[in-house]
Order: sequence, then C-alpha cells, then structure tokens
Amino acid sequence: MPNIATLPAPRNAWYVGAWSHEVTEKPLARTILNEKVVLFRDREGKAAALEDRCSHRATPLSLGEVTERGLECGYHGLTFNGDGDCVFIPGQDSIPPQACIRAYPVVERQGFVWLWTGDPERIDDATLIDWPWNDDAENWPVRYGRMHLKCNYMLVMENLMDLTHIPYIHRKTIGGGDQMGQVNAEMITKRTEMGVHYIRWMDGIQPPPTYVKAAGFAEGVKVDRWQEFEYVAPITVLQWTGALENGRGARQNRNQDGGFSLRIYHGATPETDTSCHYYFAINNGCMARSEADNDKLFEEIWNTFLEDIDFVERQQACLETDPERPLVDIKHDSARIHARRKIERMVAAESAMAVAAE
Repeated sequence: MPNIATLPAPRNAWYVGAWSHEVTEKPLARTILNEKVVLFRDREGKAAALEDRCSHRATPLSLGEVTERGLECGYHGLTFNGDGDCVFIPGQDSIPPQACIRAYPVVERQGFVWLWTGDPERIDDATLIDWPWNDDAENWPVRYGRMHLKCNYMLVMENLMDLTHIPYIHRKTIGGGDQMGQVNAEMITKRTEMGVHYIRWMDGIQPPPTYVKAAGFAEGVKVDRWQEFEYVAPITVLQWTGALENGRGARQNRNQDGGFSLRIYHGATPETDTSCHYYFAINNGCMARSEADNDKLFEEIWNTFLEDIDFVERQQACLETDPERPLVDIKHDSARIHARRKIERMVAAESAMAVAAE
C-alpha cells in the first residue's frame, strides 16, 4: 500500500462536501478526491453538486450564477439542472446529449451536505453518518467549523486515534494537568464493522484548563475523565469527551448534570492526495449554554485544533521527504492500526473490482 503521506481514499463512499450553511445560490467551488466540484442551491433551495466544468468550453461553472432554470455558465450561458442535464443553450433549440455533465448524488441532513463520489449503482444510504446532536440545539448547541489542511486525510484520522499526544501538544488547553495520568489512561478498544471504537478512562485526575473554563470546576477538585472515540471509515471520527467530579459515578452514568461534556463530529474529506477539508461540529453539553459560553468553548477547541494542524502538516512534509522509510508502532497505536487497516482493505477491494471489470 502507498505510504500514509499519499494514502488514497475509497470512492464508493459518502463524503462531506460542505456544511449546509455554506451552500447557497452563489456557486461554491470545492475540490474533492482530486475532482473539481461546484455546489449550489437551486431556486427551490435544493442542494446540488456538479462537476465544475461546462461541457461547451470547459469553463468552471463556479464562475456562473443560479437562475430559474438552474446553474448558468458565466461564459456562454449554457444552463444545467441539479441532475447535470443541460436544459438551455442560448440561441439553440436542440440540446445534444453530450452537453450533459456529471452530477454527484447529494443527501442533506443534520447540517451536512453529503456527496457520493463513486458508482451511483453502489450507493449505500445505510453508511451515512447519523449525528442527531446537531438537531438538538436546546441540549447540545452546535458550532460548525472547517479548515483546509495540507496533509493526507488519514493523518487527521490517525491523530484522533492516539490521544496520548494531548498532554504534549495541548498543554494549555485540553492537555494540561496530570500529564502521566492522561498518558496511562485505561483504554478499552474494539473493532467494528466500519472501523474501531475506544474509550479511555482517567480517574481522579486534575481537570485541564479548557474543562475548568467551560464547566467551572472548583480549584483543587479531582475529576473522572473519559474520552470516547469511534472511527467510521473512510473519513469520520465521532467523539464524546467529558468529566465529572470524582465520586459521582461517571463510569456508571455519564449523563449527569454538571461537569464537562462535549461531542464533536470530525470529518476529513480528501481534497487531493496531500490535502483535505477538515469539518467539525462542536456540540456543547455543559450546563452553561449561553451564546457567549458556546462561542468561548468553540474558540477554545478551535485553538486546540490549530495546535494539531501545525503538527500533522509538518508530519506530512517530513513523510514526503522519505516516503519509503518505515515507522515504528508502539503500545498506544492499537486503535490507529485498526483504522489504517480498514481503509487499506476498502481501497484494495475497490482496486480488485476495477481490475475484474476490465
């Protein structure tokens, strides 16, 4: 398999193309799996995604505008509906079939605009991620974010599969406090059909700065802290982290009032082999839920992610200098290894199907 610096992604899968609020009547250009895509809403508000290339003179359709008919090319006015059909050519009644362009199947729900990048005959709606927290603004107010990263998508996933980096990279945010207590957390890992799930427990440790700011833990208090993560191939990690004061029985019931509770959707849609779009939805489950509190927590997590990005982008650059040099696996890599192997199996299976079809 290719080195992690250029690990390919399977095509028969759903990928986050944008957040719902990003897709408007103004065409949005985005590169996904090395393909130029344009996203837009028609006049009825329905989201669509087409190849960003007019069939007439190869002009990017993202330079055009949405009309009553559909997406109008800004060069000569050819217009396309959300299915990729050419529905209008100025000054010409007949429309040749070859004027049509590729349309990507789209599903919009829970704030996500999902695109299917592979064979439309192989669409599997059962593999769409369910993230109901985005629909529960009263109990889990959400903030959406997106960052452009100069690294392979799988480096983002693997960063989330080994959290022993937290007390080193994130000392001033989510990693401060009891450093070795975090590194030596009790970790329970299990493989799943689509990836791997793990939960880490840290009992009776000092809460990190971010937790103190968001939950208002008293000075000197000890907490029982958990980190629950699930990798769902190819590009998703689902997170629930939190802490309750030591002695409140967090292991028996994490759904208690008070303390710190945070859910995050992470998605790393490949842009190219060496870059990706990092999408995240941050759901605040703490008791303090004012707009100012939500904004403050989002800013804190955003700054934490910036610390991660600095490392994974530098990691990418280092890997590219010597892509064949092997890397050493250690004890804490168990979840990361399961995630990597799942992707390798998916990519290998698609390659085998392509060869069989030739």
